[in-house]
Amino acid sequence: MKLLLDAMCGGLRAYLRLCGHDTAYALDRGVEDDDRLRVLARREDRTLVTRDRELAARTERSVLLTAREVADQLRELAEVGISLDIADDPAYCGRCNGSLDVMAETDSTPAYAPDPADQRVWRCVDCGQCFWKGSHWREMRDRLAAVPREDG
Repeated sequence: MKLLLDAMCGGLRAYLRLCGHDTAYALDRGVEDDDRLRVLARREDRTLVTRDRELAARTERSVLLTAREVADQLRELAEVGISLDIADDPAYCGRCNGSLDVMAETDSTPAYAPDPADQRVWRCVDCGQCFWKGSHWREMRDRLAAVPREDG
């Protein structure tokens, strides 16, 4: 799913990207004006996620969130049918939303990342950030697993 988060929903971006959603964030794009957000969502065929009632009402495809806390916002997204299942292979950079490529076992990584010969590592083609299934990934996975789902 292609999403656009307004400035009030930025805490969701890494979670949604981890779940395989192409998730743009308004402030990363330098967009705060409501009309510009609506144009961006329409031009890129994205569903706008916002806490602004008026903006949601004026936007054809939007999800209105009422909660302030990320955990509650995730619950609201699940309630409207947005999948919060983590992809086996992440597709989008948690930092910039760029595409991720699996690093070869012979590639070198920055000091903060594990050796790809020992553990699977993905690198963002846009910003170069490396990702792997470490403690941060497990914490996000556990938080997502705690979100109540319609089916259970």
